[in-house]
Amino acid sequence: MTTISETTPTLAPEPNLLHTLRGILFGRVSTIIAMAIIGLLVIIALFAPLLAPYDPLTQSMLKINRTPSWENWLGTDQFGRDVLSRMIYGSRNSLIFGLISPFCAAIIGTTFGVVAGYFGGIVDRLISRVIDLLLAFPELLLAIMIAAVLGGGFWNVIIVITIAFVPGFARVARAQTLAVKQEPYVEAAISIGVRTPVIIFRHIIPNIMAPVVVLMMLWVASAIRLEASLSFLGIGTQPPNPSWGNIIRDGLNNIFGSPWPIIGAGAAITLVVLSFNLVGDAVRDALDPSTSE
Repeated sequence: MTTISETTPTLAPEPNLLHTLRGILFGRVSTIIAMAIIGLLVIIALFAPLLAPYDPLTQSMLKINRTPSWENWLGTDQFGRDVLSRMIYGSRNSLIFGLISPFCAAIIGTTFGVVAGYFGGIVDRLISRVIDLLLAFPELLLAIMIAAVLGGGFWNVIIVITIAFVPGFARVARAQTLAVKQEPYVEAAISIGVRTPVIIFRHIIPNIMAPVVVLMMLWVASAIRLEASLSFLGIGTQPPNPSWGNIIRDGLNNIFGSPWPIIGAGAAITLVVLSFNLVGDAVRDALDPSTSE
């Protein structure tokens, strides 16, 4: 006699998000290499004073435009400063701006997007018009315009990059909020009189965080690139403080004397931005099933 348990097929348990994310991150050689590069960047930034062979600000007339050697692995610039030491300290700026600015932009942009999408009406129209106005300018152009008003400096650069990224987060959060707002559990919560802040923090925000996190991961690379661009133009990190952008700028002014600052800083920016993009794509594949293969 056949029992019910023998005839009923056994369903495999659905893999959780952590298992899926681990499989995507460690299932591709390119992503593993990218995470290794990011980990190396974090270690270099944290232990810069221990890893840098020289003071990045120390100048020497006797060491101007040296080629790479055992004493100066990436040579020296037109002021006799060690290029490798300046790049090691410059990694701090890239990591700080790359992490803090998208995080701040995600908080501010998500707040505006949720408010616009949930309340609708004149609030939605007002916020949407401001977002559309900011989105009319490319990120770099918008950042240059704001930086020209605020000037350089650490906190000013963070503010500039944050403002440049806020419209993108607000747009994504608004679209997701409009979709989640129509779900039955949200409508049920509204019908039984659950307070608006409770609905937003318990039902809306947790269900729109996946695309926001993906966007934040992808824009870490954009923030690093944007900070380097602003520093290259002279409105980001101000000399003599080292930044990959102003290292390239100094090297461009002395390209025939010593091209090594441009080669070193350019390669560092390329590797780090590419690494963050690869990891961001992997996180997107894990959190957004519609884009996975």
